[in-house]
Amino acid sequence: MFISDAWAQAAGGAAAGASVAGTVLQLVLILLVFYLLLIRPQQKKIKQHEAELNAMKVGDEIVTGGGLYAKVTNIEKDDITAEIAKGVEVKMYRYTIREVLSLTKVADNKVSNDNKTASKKKK
Repeated sequence: MFISDAWAQAAGGAAAGASVAGTVLQLVLILLVFYLLLIRPQQKKIKQHEAELNAMKVGDEIVTGGGLYAKVTNIEKDDITAEIAKGVEVKMYRYTIREVLSLTKVADNKVSNDNKTASKKKK
């Protein structure tokens, strides 16, 4: 009775070692997919947003985190003064800005101008 139990445990132990390696491999593959599909694109988006904030200058149009459209009137280290209406200026933290519209418009215009130039060359 004891001998048959011992043989059964030995056979199960070898199979368990193989399944641990398979489980570890699956876990590594899942982490790799998460990195490629979720983490890496988010990091690129954050870097692009920081570049937009650093390239912001006086006169640019912005959208705040609360959805207000404003025009930048003064830039200090981490504080921005923006005009949200004639004579109404607010001071806000730089990183609460969701988007710099002036930079987006410049990039969109450049792409459309490049497309127009390319289409003229084809004719």
